[in-house]
Amino acid sequence: MNDHNGKPQKKTGRRPKADPAKIRYTISFNEVEHSRFLELFDQSGMNVKAHFITSCIFEKTIRTVKLDKGTMDFYMRLTSFHSQVRAVGVNYNQIVKLLYTNFSEKRAAALLYKLEKNTAEMVDIFKKVMQLTEEFDQKHLKK
Repeated sequence: MNDHNGKPQKKTGRRPKADPAKIRYTISFNEVEHSRFLELFDQSGMNVKAHFITSCIFEKTIRTVKLDKGTMDFYMRLTSFHSQVRAVGVNYNQIVKLLYTNFSEKRAAALLYKLEKNTAEMVDIFKKVMQLTEEFDQKHLKK
């Protein structure tokens, strides 16, 4: 029976599983239970609901991931702040270079004095930002 018109038949297709999952169960939820189920499923971080249900039934560990929108917003703003600080540093270097090439020694010194005062204020602001970041880290991120 392996020969079909004199040619051997090729084995194609998917290999059968050694222990296929054939038995199925159905479950019915009301609206409240369904919303609670979806909430737990979202918190687990799993992609397949069937895997989540089997892990709940057989008491496997369920991974719960909570995302704090406030912390993510703080992180994004801090990242953009860091990029602005780098841009200020680049601009600072360009200004100093232009002062020495385009102005007299006396005028450049006067402008640099103003620039130094503003830079000292920026350093104080940066120190406050670092302090606030450390406080936020201690209070909200590390448990």
